[in-house]
Amino acid sequence: MEPALHDGNEVLVRKYGKVKRFEIVIFTLPNGKTCVKRVIGLPGDMISYKDDTLYVNGKAVDESFLDDVKRQYNTYTSDFSLNELIGKKRVPENQYFVLGDNRRISKDSRTIGTIKSEWISGRVLLNYWPITSFKLFN
Repeated sequence: MEPALHDGNEVLVRKYGKVKRFEIVIFTLPNGKTCVKRVIGLPGDMISYKDDTLYVNGKAVDESFLDDVKRQYNTYTSDFSLNELIGKKRVPENQYFVLGDNRRISKDSRTIGTIKSEWISGRVLLNYWPITSFKLFN
């Protein structure tokens, strides 16, 4: 999840409440692997990327949390549409489309598909360790 989170960071997680776009969530896949990713698509959303720009329901959406890292690359997130990835035009009911912030190497909904709401164990509220990396997340 770099640059937002790094290996070894310790975070405070909220287990309850409605998941919102761009929140960082912790979830467990059916194979038992625990993952930390950012929610991009909510149930019912149409998601696509074109020319390194996120489109939600046909409208360009700013991802300012990636501004610094995007400056380092010509293309940070390759083009795709939800239909190409999962064979559906919209994120299914009770599921989410997630991406890692380190888009060039992240194993996320582009490879594992959408994640079910019941797999989510919590939403990251803050990074508290190491103290030099203290950060609140919306």
